[in-house]
Amino acid sequence: MRCHTEKVSNDAASFYRTGGLAPSATVLPQTAATEFIQYDARPTPAFRASLRKIPNLRNALSVFSVYIQTIAILASAVHFHHPATWVLAFLLMGRAHAQFASLMHESAHRLLFSHRAMNDFVGTWFLGFVGFTSTAAYRRVHMAHHRAEFGPEEPDLALYANYPISTASFRRKLTRDALGRTGVKLLRQQLRGLRSPEARIRRTQVKIFAVQLMLFAICTALGVPLLYPLMWLLPYLTVWRVINRLRSIAEHGGMTADTDKRRTTHSVHQHVLARFFLVPFNIGFHLAHHVDAGVPFRHLPEFHAELRRAQYVTDTSEFPHYRAMWRAAHELPLST
Repeated sequence: MRCHTEKVSNDAASFYRTGGLAPSATVLPQTAATEFIQYDARPTPAFRASLRKIPNLRNALSVFSVYIQTIAILASAVHFHHPATWVLAFLLMGRAHAQFASLMHESAHRLLFSHRAMNDFVGTWFLGFVGFTSTAAYRRVHMAHHRAEFGPEEPDLALYANYPISTASFRRKLTRDALGRTGVKLLRQQLRGLRSPEARIRRTQVKIFAVQLMLFAICTALGVPLLYPLMWLLPYLTVWRVINRLRSIAEHGGMTADTDKRRTTHSVHQHVLARFFLVPFNIGFHLAHHVDAGVPFRHLPEFHAELRRAQYVTDTSEFPHYRAMWRAAHELPLST
């Protein structure tokens, strides 16, 4: 894909470079309208109505399955008590955080359950707080991202901007994540929230850390107190931070502000291993998600398939796998 670079228009962030990986508008094919997809890539009203149906029972089973998987991983590590088992469990607990975060993201869009109060309660207490996140606060910030990717209110500009970077810079970022430096920095910011002058922030952080204390208390009651810091907190500070950065780069790294979502959001072909470890619950179908953010995760593969059939997504605008995307993101020869 041919790319061009342009400066972001936001004066407060004018030193960020955007568009380094955005495909030129001249090489993007026009959408061929079908019975399901309109010329602007939005789904037709009837198709949209079918896509937007929320499968409440299946989603409840997904939330339940994440807890069962997490408990099974920890129980297996304790039961077998072998170095290889502990290492494998440690890595899989990073995936567990990715699963909780993906379902929390679904709840933030109010797509987890059709009953709003149930959606918010589960998303807050069983997904968000468990993963050190306020779902309500995340929703407020995340909606700014969806209103205008790379716009003046883009909350994650620093995470997406300046790509491609050098291999050395790319390696340094991942090393900081893997060693926990990024995670510890963010955790300290949350701890400072306990002393925030805003009561709402203080109350939210108290709830988050109360849930974490409860998890530690459960581990202690089961006779394995170290399970919490070593197999929940530490993977959150390390493995999850690596997963989060790699996924974020693959979503919007190097893209730019545009009305065409193909220039704001990457599309990466979804393979089984990536969907298992990196982008669970279809969160990797990110271009489809940004074309219509009201489509629940279970219907994103179907929506994406129709976008391809309408030539909105083609092999020239979709990376064949995540490795290709990450290679493109660090192809500069000099350190930046």
